[in-house]
Amino acid sequence: MNEKSFNDGLHADALTHEVTFEDPLTLACGLILPTHKLVFETYGTLNKGRNNAILICHALSGNQHAAGLNTEGRPGWWDHYIGPDKPIDTNKFFVVCPNNIGSCFGSTGPNTINEDTDKSWGPDFPPLEVSDWVNSQVFLMEYLKIKCWSAVIGGSLGGMQAMHWAVSHSNRLKSAVVIAASLKLSAQNIAFNEVARRAIMSDPDFHDGAYLDQDVTPKQGLALARMIGHLTYLSDSALGRKFGRLVRNGDLDAAEKALVEFEISSYLNYQGDKFADNFDANSYILITKMLDYFDLAQSFNDEAVDAFSKSSCNFLIVSFSSDWRFSPQCSKEITDALIEANKNVSYLQIDSDQGHDAFLLPNRRYEDGLRAFLFATSNHLNGAVK
Repeated sequence: MNEKSFNDGLHADALTHEVTFEDPLTLACGLILPTHKLVFETYGTLNKGRNNAILICHALSGNQHAAGLNTEGRPGWWDHYIGPDKPIDTNKFFVVCPNNIGSCFGSTGPNTINEDTDKSWGPDFPPLEVSDWVNSQVFLMEYLKIKCWSAVIGGSLGGMQAMHWAVSHSNRLKSAVVIAASLKLSAQNIAFNEVARRAIMSDPDFHDGAYLDQDVTPKQGLALARMIGHLTYLSDSALGRKFGRLVRNGDLDAAEKALVEFEISSYLNYQGDKFADNFDANSYILITKMLDYFDLAQSFNDEAVDAFSKSSCNFLIVSFSSDWRFSPQCSKEITDALIEANKNVSYLQIDSDQGHDAFLLPNRRYEDGLRAFLFATSNHLNGAVK
């Protein structure tokens, strides 16, 4: 096991680390990664009992930079929720956020080098499932000498990881926080992902996924895929309030309307182009397929109650009223299964017009609910920073 930039594992304050695991990781598809690297960030201090650690699981396009400012001065994607005196309080908890394998921010994935070929993995990177991300996170947990997470927390695809932790490693976490997630994707969600993948693969610069060998990237296709995805994360009311029918360029009253550009069009183009400059197309395809494949109850005769039967942790399930990608009904199905399985579960539905993106945004009731749950389930802490 090789490490870089991690000290003794006890003290970490918005630090970035990387570790290469020399032990093989057997994937759900049957293939083996002989070695793999994880890049991760940590916040707060690991206590002497090593029992105050929280794992943050990122979603599709997330990365290890969950909180604080990076070297470019950019705040983390969940900075409002992680830090001193914030809902995930780093005065009390040691917070770990890895960039998962298959992603494109430094951990082993399609845009990293395959040691067998000395070329980037590209489209040859093996297919992944949520279980593979969780098993890699177990490697990280053992590297940090953490026996049990105080909580595993994630939104969207991150919430699916939290559920898998609770089902497959029930003795290794005290609490699971599942935010804006589902037991499996609906046909509509799978359809959106397929359209996004088709947009990428139709780009002339895609080259069957071997675009890095051609020194090009399918930016137009990736930007379009992101625009499709981004639209599904927002709500009609939020878009209407923010943009309405405002015109950025041109004049709707003029005879010539060809040059008219609406504010919403400009916004989506900007978001798509920015994403295409920073994300890898093969990673996007790989991870959207992970979402499609996820079905928590599949190995339990399609019974979610049976899947949760051996879970021993506390659960907090959170949904948002305007989230139509992962609707409150999806969270209620999770909650109902947990209740039927006689598990300790709290359910919180947040009124918000921000759509699926609401799980990333400030909201007082959401913040208070998360803070209260973590406080109530932290009795086991031993030697934590006060």
